[in-house]
Order: sequence, then structure tokens, then C-alpha cells
Amino acid sequence: MTGYGSLARLVTPPTVPVDAHGDWNAAEAALGVRLPDDYKWLVATYGWGEFCDLLYLHTPFGASDHNGIEWQRTCPPGSPDPDRERYPYPLHPAPGGLLVWGTTMDADRLCWLTGGEPEDWPVVVWSSEGWYETHRTGTAGFIEGWTCGRVDSGLLGVMKPDLAPWFNTFRPRVDRCLLLSEGPLSHPERLGLLRAALAPTTDRGGWRSDHDETGQDHFATVDTDWLFTYDASRPHRIRIGFPPEDAEHVRRRLFAAVRLMQCEVLRITTAAGTPLRAWDTVTDEDD
Repeated sequence: MTGYGSLARLVTPPTVPVDAHGDWNAAEAALGVRLPDDYKWLVATYGWGEFCDLLYLHTPFGASDHNGIEWQRTCPPGSPDPDRERYPYPLHPAPGGLLVWGTTMDADRLCWLTGGEPEDWPVVVWSSEGWYETHRTGTAGFIEGWTCGRVDSGLLGVMKPDLAPWFNTFRPRVDRCLLLSEGPLSHPERLGLLRAALAPTTDRGGWRSDHDETGQDHFATVDTDWLFTYDASRPHRIRIGFPPEDAEHVRRRLFAAVRLMQCEVLRITTAAGTPLRAWDTVTDEDD
């Protein structure tokens, strides 16, 4: 099916996918349907996570309340049918109903329209505002088509053409923010030194204000799965998310990079801005 090998070549799978393995027979029995083979391949290959900060792939495995595939009821049992002009499809477990296999950053639902053979189920984008868009492709083909810009979606928009697509696993991460002194170098020079010290890295997008000097650069390390945002505000700051077991490794490399940038660490906080006395201080927000 379209999307299998080409997606794996386009988007590097994680070394250790999260919530990727379990009892498919039990999962299908609970849902009352057989699931598409390309979806099973997606789960085994990528696991629970997100493509390009937008498309969230759910799996039927693991214990997280935020994971899982399910049907979504728009009204309680016994209520009148919803407006079929705005909600044109029935919902699973009704025959041929919508079954949710993923979501988006904007709370849209990614569904199958479950009529006929599972390998023939189209993908339906069900927006958070109640609009629908049907794509006559399988799950892997839809993700592959969107990430490479071939799928035209008025609800999801398009992948930025200058970025290589990526996948992030949903896994426990510690978030830290380092507020830095200005130092003698310009922002582009500091950013270049930061990325060189953490190389190899890969772009994850960014933005610049047309009105002032604010902006952000997003990137990730290729070999360690650390996620960075370098913020150009004053004071400028480095935000990072990393697996808890990497804390000391991150600290050494990051503080060495700050020295190369000719800056000093003024303050360390959590992602929510709570000040920390030291890098390795753990708060309830980190759990």
C-alpha cells in the first residue's frame, strides 16, 4: 500500500517506539472491527507520537489516558441525531461510522470511515469546528502524502516545504529553560555556536517578528532526541525538552555551549517559569 516504504524513507522512525506493541486481537475485539494493516505497520514502526508538530498518531496500547483509538459521541444515547448537514457521517460503532485513530495539535480528529474492507477505508479529517474532509487513501498514505506536500488539505494546511519532516515520540521529558546574559555576539552568531556545539541538529521551524527583534528557532538533536527552542527575546533563552535519563549529559553539553556563546546563565526555570535553584532540581511539574 502507498506510504509504507516511502514514509519510512521520508520520516525516520524512532529507535524505540512508544506504546507500539500489544495484543491486536484484543484491541480489535474491543472495537468490534478489524483494523487496517498499514495502521498496524505505523504503530509498530512509529508508536505513539506526532508527525511534524501537527499529526498525532494514537495506538491501542499503553496505559496513558491521552493515547488510544476510540469513537467520539457527539450526543448522549437517546438524543436526537445531530445535524447531518454539519455532521454527515455516523459514528462508530454504527455501521460505516467514523473511528478515530489520531488527532492534531489543533484538536482536530483523524478518522477512518469504516465501511467495507479495512484496507479500503478512507481517512476523514474532522475539524474541531465540526467540518469534514475526506481523503481516499489509507492511514500511512495520508501521513506520507501530507508530510511531503502531496495531500492538499484545506483543514490542516500544508507542511512547510523548506523543512525535512520528522517524528517525535510521546515519552516522558524534562523541560528546562535557561535565561542568558546578552554577551558580545549577535543573535545569529550565538545561534550558530549553539547548534555547532550540539551537532548534528535538524531544523524544526521558527519565526521572526516584523516589528521587533523577537523570534524563535526550533531544532532537535539528531542522535539524542533533545528538543530545543532558542528564543530571541531579551533576555534571550534556551528551552529544552529531554528524556530524564539524559539530564547530566544535557547539562554538560548545554553549559559548554553557553560558554562558547560567551554568555552566562542568569536563571534556570521549568517550562512554566518556576525558578529552580539548580539544574537537577525536580518539581511536581516535572512528573
